[in-house]
Formats: sequence, C-alpha cells, structure tokens
Amino acid sequence: MGQEIERKFLVVGDSWRRAALGEVMRQGYIPTQDARTVRVRQVGDLAYLTLKGPAVGLVRPEFEYPIPVEDAQVILETLCTPPLVEKTRYRLPLGDVVWEIDEFWGDNRGLIVAEVELTSPDQAVDLPEWVGAEVTYDPRYQNSNLARHPYSTWGT
Repeated sequence: MGQEIERKFLVVGDSWRRAALGEVMRQGYIPTQDARTVRVRQVGDLAYLTLKGPAVGLVRPEFEYPIPVEDAQVILETLCTPPLVEKTRYRLPLGDVVWEIDEFWGDNRGLIVAEVELTSPDQAVDLPEWVGAEVTYDPRYQNSNLARHPYSTWGT
C-alpha cells in the first residue's frame, strides 16, 4: 500500500530560490465525501490520477497512477470542480530529504508552502532558515481545500 508522510510549512524569504528547480503544475479535484481525495495533475507532458485516504496523524494512504495527458486535460476541464490549483513546484534537496516548495498562482497567488516527505512520522528533519510556521494540521493548506476555498478568499 502506498502512503504519504509529510509535514507542511509556510515559507519566509526568498533564499531557497537560489538552488531550486521548478516545474509548472495544474491540478483539479473530483468531489468526494469525508477526507478522501481524487486528484488529477498535469505536469508538462505527464499526467497522474491520485487517490488519497483520510490521514491518521502524519500518515495518509496514497495511490498514484500515470494517465494520458489528453485524458487529464478533459478531466480537469469537465469533471474537476473549479477553480484549478495552479502552481510552480520547486524541488530542493537538503541533507537526507527533498523539500518541495509550492508557489501558487491563479486564485491562490501569494501563497508559498514547503512540504517535506518523511519515511516515518517520527523522522527528525532540520528546518532551513526559510521555513516559517508549521501548517501540517491546518486543513486550509491542503491543496484539495485550496481548490474549494482559494487563498484569495481567506480575507473575506
């Protein structure tokens, strides 16, 4: 069984940009019940269907499958609830982990979040100076919630 174990943080400053490589992503969510998530993601000429179950602490079941880009485009435009989540994901290896920094665009412009995937929930990780407040347990920062309640609407 696949699983996701990650911690999520707000990003402060720009010092992370010097060594990070980015790729543009579009993703959408098909409505589900409870804490289950069905996501379609397009990254350049690749696309994926991802299924996620409810989290228990930091651990969440996750299954991801490649799908044809043409199918992903149709699903994003016809089956996913708008707005789509648009972002540039930067990858930055530091020590034993790879940080993923998501700079959001569109309705979530202005939000920058860093994630680090872990091998176990109790794995220690050194936090770089550009890591701010931890938002792992704040559901507003889940991408599926950013699709339903974009960052641009939080002040209202």
